[in-house]
Amino acid sequence: MVKEKLIDKNNRVINYLRLSITDRCNLRCTYCMPEEGIDFVPHSEILTYEEMLHIVRLSVQSGIRKVRLTGGGPLVRRGFINFLKGLYKIEELNEITLTTNGVLLKEYAAEIKACGICRINISLDTLKAERFFHITGRDYFNRVWEGVQEVEYLGFGPIKINVVAIKGINDDEILDFARLTLKKPYHIRFIEFMPVGKQNSWSYEKFISTEEIYKQIQTLGALKPIKPNPFDGPAQRFVLDGGKGEIGFIGALSNHFCNSCNRLRLTSEGHLRSCLFSDQEIDIKTPLRESKGDAYFLDLIKLAIKNKPENHGLMIHGPRKCVRRMSSIGG
Repeated sequence: MVKEKLIDKNNRVINYLRLSITDRCNLRCTYCMPEEGIDFVPHSEILTYEEMLHIVRLSVQSGIRKVRLTGGGPLVRRGFINFLKGLYKIEELNEITLTTNGVLLKEYAAEIKACGICRINISLDTLKAERFFHITGRDYFNRVWEGVQEVEYLGFGPIKINVVAIKGINDDEILDFARLTLKKPYHIRFIEFMPVGKQNSWSYEKFISTEEIYKQIQTLGALKPIKPNPFDGPAQRFVLDGGKGEIGFIGALSNHFCNSCNRLRLTSEGHLRSCLFSDQEIDIKTPLRESKGDAYFLDLIKLAIKNKPENHGLMIHGPRKCVRRMSSIGG
């Protein structure tokens, strides 16, 4: 196994792979996946679990040490638990995490934990059932909240709750989410609304910056910074005085973190991306199904790192939209 770090031309250590295992989802969030007009990738074009495990092993050999499983909704894909078991067996993969919308979490939580996975992110943009239906198009709030309670009961940690803050939609709940950290060990992550996907409804009028969110939360008390660890994502982390949990801010637009970006993304149909906002991709699936040797794929991973842009360009060119949906890229 390769021991040296994987470093790009801008001296960033690349050790984190976000792997989308499906573009399907059981919600229809207004800012992500519309109710109609979606062209899902045919099942035959989605990477098999065996193909994904092969690429993850090679990625670990190249220096990747953390994998986050995303979608779509990863729990909707059949055979997910057996895939987790295979992933957990990969040597030198130090951290496996999962992002889910929580709809099926209560059902699968115990099996996920039995696979050795204890770190989980749950996407939840509101604490109000009626508003949840308005945002997601589904009346599943209680199912999601029961999933949150189940993973807490089972001892998952950390339990991160991702909140996409949208002005006029859920910005009046910012303090409610922040207060959760005073009594619960949850890590609340406030994420800026990003222009991703052709049908994404992003606009300046709906945008609220992490700086604005930070100022609101300061009314609850002092925010003490938390030192990051090498596998952390882009969140700036804090704790409120007396808090049991954490508060994080992910400001992709207002306070972009490109200079410390440590990740690659692998889409469900086998395209390797080095930046969320760049539509430049490397096809992994075709040579994989042509039975190319491992050395070929190690070179492709190196090429993705070589082509990783210095920044996403949004600060220079303005908020352009990434062509792919977030559910297709892997959120």
